[in-house]
Amino acid sequence: MHSMESAQKRIKELIKGKKIFMQISRDLAKNAQERESITMQPKEKLSGVKATLTIKNYLGGYYFFTCDEVEIEGGKVYLIEGKHSKQSLIPSLEDIKDGLLKMILFSNLTEVKIGEKEFNSIAVLKLTSSINFIKESLRNSQIETLVLLKSELENNNFKVIINNTDLNEITL
Repeated sequence: MHSMESAQKRIKELIKGKKIFMQISRDLAKNAQERESITMQPKEKLSGVKATLTIKNYLGGYYFFTCDEVEIEGGKVYLIEGKHSKQSLIPSLEDIKDGLLKMILFSNLTEVKIGEKEFNSIAVLKLTSSINFIKESLRNSQIETLVLLKSELENNNFKVIINNTDLNEITL
């Protein structure tokens, strides 16, 4: 929660006009992106480089995100969102749903550039666990989640990796 003083300051900015408010909001989002890009989550099992991602829509709006991990292989760039569980074979359903939001964004990008060089992007949801993944140890609810997730990735053109294994290679 923000303080009443902070809320009143925001209201004053909004009253100044739409353009000023939009610029202030855009600057705040950009600053948040920069903070997130240098924050490392100790619980995440990531191996690539964290990166910033600025999405421009067809109306000229800018949206600032971070990508937990980016890997470049030839003309492809893998945009990876990581979710981790310390005490379960797979992350919670809530974490997976959160990762799916990024997959919606990442899998619908039409033009991806690093500097001036264009890449084909591949969206990847990377699920990791401190526990060794053994399919036979999954609870029924986890199997249901993975079955639904498999359907989602097939319909929406992204990849899911579970502890270094492609979900498509796992028979459920």
